[in-house]
Amino acid sequence: MNVHLRAGDNQIFSLKQAVLLYQEGSRAFATLHEVKIRPDQAPYLCAGQSVTTGFLETLAKGLGASTAAEVLPEHVLARTPEMIAWWSRAQPRLMFFGDSNAEAKKLNGKLYPHPALVLMIHGRELFVRALDEYHRPASNTRLKNAPYWNTDSAGRVCLGSMRVPEDVNVGSLSGWEKAYFASEFTHPSGAVRLTTHSGGFLGLWSNLAGRKHFPVKFLADSKQTLQEFIERKGEG
Repeated sequence: MNVHLRAGDNQIFSLKQAVLLYQEGSRAFATLHEVKIRPDQAPYLCAGQSVTTGFLETLAKGLGASTAAEVLPEHVLARTPEMIAWWSRAQPRLMFFGDSNAEAKKLNGKLYPHPALVLMIHGRELFVRALDEYHRPASNTRLKNAPYWNTDSAGRVCLGSMRVPEDVNVGSLSGWEKAYFASEFTHPSGAVRLTTHSGGFLGLWSNLAGRKHFPVKFLADSKQTLQEFIERKGEG
């Protein structure tokens, strides 16, 4: 009996070892077992041995939990093996809108002022929040909802067909940011208040084409600090 796992087009993994976890209350330990494969029979576990720190380090690397040493620039706010967050200054950006909404189509391809942003990648998911100030945020800085379609109440972006970089590291952050604004904003994503503007999303952006500064008074409160946004990683 062969036990294999296919991941992608060209990789096939074979079952070699198993980890058993024992727990009583808050105490726990694990044992590592070799797996024996027998023709036409179920595989079985050999006698176990204590799991070593070296094995856990190897396992973590194999699962992608290792992070190469990087010198973090000023715009990076937080970094773990699974997550990286950074901020981007207020600046003009081109915006693109889908064809399904006639009013939005009129706004397509124009230059608009944008607020400062906090962006986060967790796994392969992108999250975006806005800032109502113009300097590097602190852990207790209150964040605002990003005033963009395709972004839900947790700040999670619907990537759709967005062409994001393959890598998630300091060097790829500008590529993720560019991919976000090179994509089309097509639809609201869930029940989220994108702006306090009386005309809503379309009213806000209709009034901003060609202007120099984004009116931060129209940003809606996310009810999160930067610390909470990073710790919750996509929880509303």
